[in-house]
Amino acid sequence: MTSPDTTIPTTKEQRNKRRPEMASQWQLMWWKFKKHYLAMVGVIALSVLVFLAVFAGIISPDVPKARNNAYLSGPPMGIHFLDAQGDFHLRPFVYARTTKRDPVTLRKIAVVDTDTHWPIEFFVRGGSYKFWGLFKTDIHLFGASGGFIHLFGTDSLGRDVFARTLYATRVSLSIGLVGVTLAFVIGAMMGGIAGYFGGVADNVIMRLIEFIRSIPTLPLWLALSAALPRDWSSFQVYLAITLILALVGWTHLARTVRSKLLALREEDFTLAAKLSGCSNSRIILRHLLPSFMSYMIVDVTIAFPEILLAETSLSFLGLGLREPVESWGVLLFAAQNVRTLAHTPWLLIPGLFVVIAVLAFNFIGDGARDAADPYSK
Repeated sequence: MTSPDTTIPTTKEQRNKRRPEMASQWQLMWWKFKKHYLAMVGVIALSVLVFLAVFAGIISPDVPKARNNAYLSGPPMGIHFLDAQGDFHLRPFVYARTTKRDPVTLRKIAVVDTDTHWPIEFFVRGGSYKFWGLFKTDIHLFGASGGFIHLFGTDSLGRDVFARTLYATRVSLSIGLVGVTLAFVIGAMMGGIAGYFGGVADNVIMRLIEFIRSIPTLPLWLALSAALPRDWSSFQVYLAITLILALVGWTHLARTVRSKLLALREEDFTLAAKLSGCSNSRIILRHLLPSFMSYMIVDVTIAFPEILLAETSLSFLGLGLREPVESWGVLLFAAQNVRTLAHTPWLLIPGLFVVIAVLAFNFIGDGARDAADPYSK
């Protein structure tokens, strides 16, 4: 009778063969997640958005509230290396802009002056801001020497859309992150109580979930947002909107947690934990919830776009965040009418950021859903 092979593999080829056998559950999930190309694209896109949000102050050429009265409702300004004569310039530049009135509509329109170049310089001084809220500085990544630069154009007040979009990315993503975190905590707690204890607690929580889910989502958001006092500060509205989205978004996760706990509370390891004297809270938090944490992560990645779209919808309708706070929905609020879209279509650029963020989270959610079962083909 031969004894089992317990020798440690020495060659690289042998280690690669034994690699899946020695890997943990999280390692197997990560290896399978990396094979999902769309999920990796979503991770890269989301990483770029987070980077822009974190360093919005230094990346933007000016502060979002700065006004350029010489370029009201100006279109985006392109960066060039070749001038009108076809000559190559090592330093990038933008063409100078002047304004004149349209003789028919009497509107001010921007005119490109191809004879004048404004070279782009890096680490220039501009409007002051607080870097990460810690210290005050006026250093910006780039700017136009002798003029101005607006990559995404300006709005009717002359404010830079590029700078406002970067700052709005910070606010919108933070609302989604905080809202999902609160919804995760509430959903895990309520679902854990319902699934583990059952009985009256289960009936009450499930009826509450059914009541919340039976109400149409958009009217519920509108009613809760309309109840906010109009004299609240921007920070109070920010906290209230985040709390509202969390209170509405926890139901799906709670039902998932409940169904899993109903199946696991009679397992042998749960009974062993009870017999060893573990408290109910320890059994739920240390034994039951970690056993299906991967599925909870999948639910969180899917719930993030819902909360993000909810904030954007409320702000777009004028019932969420309001000026002077910058968020994607607040910026899109200025592009509601047909006249604005006809004359200043670049105000819809923040909507492209919303689409990218939602697609990125959906791709990540699809990859996480597949990786949650690493043994499936």
